[in-house]
Amino acid sequence: MKIHVKSPTRVDLAGGTLDLWPLYLFVGGATTVNVAIDIYTHAIIEPLDQGRVILDSKDLVLQKEYKNLDEALKDTDPRMILLQTQLRYWMPKQGFKLTTQSDSPVGGGLGGSSSLTISIMKAFAQFCGRKFASNHELVNTAHNIEAEILNTPTGTQDYYPAVTGGLNIIKFDYDGIHQEVLPVESSPLAQHFLLVYTGKAHHSGLNNFEVMKGAISKDARTVQALKDIKNIAERTEAVVREGRWNALPELFREEFAARVRLAPAFSCPEIEKLNELSLQNGALAVKICGAGGGGCVLVWTPENKKEGVANACQKAGFQVLATRPVNPLP
Repeated sequence: MKIHVKSPTRVDLAGGTLDLWPLYLFVGGATTVNVAIDIYTHAIIEPLDQGRVILDSKDLVLQKEYKNLDEALKDTDPRMILLQTQLRYWMPKQGFKLTTQSDSPVGGGLGGSSSLTISIMKAFAQFCGRKFASNHELVNTAHNIEAEILNTPTGTQDYYPAVTGGLNIIKFDYDGIHQEVLPVESSPLAQHFLLVYTGKAHHSGLNNFEVMKGAISKDARTVQALKDIKNIAERTEAVVREGRWNALPELFREEFAARVRLAPAFSCPEIEKLNELSLQNGALAVKICGAGGGGCVLVWTPENKKEGVANACQKAGFQVLATRPVNPLP
């Protein structure tokens, strides 16, 4: 029986970086707001006989076949580390072919690696007949697995929209993580939502690690920027809950400035060019996705300016991604 799991990626609207433990504790707890989008990651498992294992990564254009699981785990090819780490966790008893694919641009800042981790884990949970007690347990396990793979501090906000879809308000506090999922069909997100890929891959682990070092060393500039991002995220939560969508552009502009103060590497010449170009053509604000430094940028535009902004971005060599927010998953 073939198992095919797909999971959405996300655009973060506010509070990114604060989802890294223990950063949110340094500022008295934090909120992140993000929304799932219909750019998916995929994991497909097909049973095989005689214990054979085939690992097929469409993104790496790489397929390998092994006589058994033990041989797969002994492969020293560094490109296999993501899948091998998952296999060590699941240790499936039956042979299988695992095919993985992400529709997100490489280094897009959309939480693609986290979404793919969730897709793989959901697929193996079905294949191995195991269940997680809660979404929080699934996210915590995925977070630990990916931290080992990346060997850098990782946040948790990216996993939740991959698990649940929807518009997510996620709280980080002493007693753990709390998620609330809101519908998106009553919001105007899709009308104003323009997602543009800069063409430059971002490196979230490196940027976040620099922030972590600054916070731990009590660098005043870093700590103040984190506090500013926390405040902006709390105001964004209120705007989303109250449906005051016209207030988002100003918050995005404030967040952009605070994030660059946090670490200049969150921006880059491509993002600066895209910001200037978008505003010149009628956009109201841009929002750096993920840890920035490249990747995707959310451009917030009036509905009647959306086509013009998209055309200007494409003429300048940027890639406009056709995407929409995703409602909570069943």
